[in-house]
Amino acid sequence: MRNMFYRYISDRTFEILLMFLAVLAAFLFGAVILLLQGVNPIEAYRAMIVGAFGSKSGWADTLVKSVPLMLVALGIAIAFRGGMINIGAEGQLIVGALLTTFVGIQLGDLLPGVLVIIIGLLAGAFMGGIWGAIPGYLKAQLGVNEILSTIMMNQIAIQIGYFLLRGPMIDPAELAAGTNIPHSARLPRSVDIPRFTDIANALGIRERASDLGLQGAMADIYGIFAEPTRLHSGFIFAVIMAVLVYIFLWRTTIGFRIRAVGLNPHASRYAGMNIKRNMVLSMTLSGAFAGLAGAVEILGLHHRMFEPTAVSAGYGFTGIVAALFGKLHPLGIIPSSVLFGGLLVGGDKMQRAMQIPQVLTTALLGLVVLFVVCTPYFVRKYHNKRVSMDIGPSDTDAAGAPAVPAAQEASA
Repeated sequence: MRNMFYRYISDRTFEILLMFLAVLAAFLFGAVILLLQGVNPIEAYRAMIVGAFGSKSGWADTLVKSVPLMLVALGIAIAFRGGMINIGAEGQLIVGALLTTFVGIQLGDLLPGVLVIIIGLLAGAFMGGIWGAIPGYLKAQLGVNEILSTIMMNQIAIQIGYFLLRGPMIDPAELAAGTNIPHSARLPRSVDIPRFTDIANALGIRERASDLGLQGAMADIYGIFAEPTRLHSGFIFAVIMAVLVYIFLWRTTIGFRIRAVGLNPHASRYAGMNIKRNMVLSMTLSGAFAGLAGAVEILGLHHRMFEPTAVSAGYGFTGIVAALFGKLHPLGIIPSSVLFGGLLVGGDKMQRAMQIPQVLTTALLGLVVLFVVCTPYFVRKYHNKRVSMDIGPSDTDAAGAPAVPAAQEASA
């Protein structure tokens, strides 16, 4: 039992170290690209890290960016665990944001703010779930490749967004002024998701860090929670959702079935599970979380719908990276989302400080993806080596082939 525990800790430590080595390797390749462009990589990376994690505002912006990433990545993880590949989180986020905006505008002045926030979150999840269920159903019933269908659904969602924002959902004030800027009216302030500053004020915490004599890291940590920033309580909501997804996938029968279908659909069918239903369910839940991300972005940050691709901001694709870096585990997705939120914020700061193109940040994220997706190869090699060491040269049969221990054979 003790050996099994040590082996588990050793394996997990190796995998975590491998992931960080993958990021380090990506940064080294990025440094070469920066050098080729005549940019000092040390100064560029310093601007990135300090911009994302070196101050109160940097940390607040990083955590704000991590909220949609976390929710999208949770949905991506559910789809991957169910054996489905969801590339359509971008479109699911957009349609979720659109319906949340519509609900917020229509009900904002009629119902209490808290109730409208709840309805808006449910509306975003519902619309995203519908948008995810369509490619899931096409895959389950007709065998349509879900990668192609979800990419096409992204384009449909973007065009629907432009149509609504230039027509039925356009801000009446813009029409009256004749500017016709394609964005919706602002939602009533009563439906804004509370910011950390609002919670601190409600708790009677109004002193600034300087008033309390705090300095350095303590002042930054206190300032994130008690001083005016853009950080809203959607971050707490996303963390709670990550814990709930973990409980759902690992502690419920439905979650077990989704994971079983993803691991081996043939064995799951033999065990009596409904493969098609679980495929559609995993895609529906995946879309619901992406739609939820859109709802939180509208209610917590933007408070109105504007250009669809600006609201989604690539979270649908970056969320895939965050999910892979978090090993498709809901709890691992929490720190990975914060890390990639920091990369996005730091990339913007690096761009402004070093005058380098934005596409370089995108290229850096692509390098991270490339190296991270290579890590399973090394993990398999590590496990194979461990197995061969456990068998040992003495545990061979008469023909010289390694003999499988009885306990291992039974567990297999």
